[in-house]
Amino acid sequence: MAHSLSAKKRVRQNAKSRRLNRARKSQVKTQVKRFETALSSGDAEGASEEYRLVVQKLDKTAATSTMHKRTAARKKSRLAKRLNSLKAKKG
Repeated sequence: MAHSLSAKKRVRQNAKSRRLNRARKSQVKTQVKRFETALSSGDAEGASEEYRLVVQKLDKTAATSTMHKRTAARKKSRLAKRLNSLKAKKG
């Protein structure tokens, strides 16, 4: 257990940042699941809208220290590839 005041404060700060980070990551995962649901239904229009929302959420998460910007970019790229393959099948 922390003894000094600064160590106790760090414990509080770490607990707060952990809650925020987990909430942000959970929101990203939820948004990705919605996108995947739209993909699996074959709805290109709905999937495009969900992709836009996923990208927005990933960018906001990457702007903080929750997720590295390159991790967010990699996820966006992989999702875009799946969306484009769906559009190619439809078109």
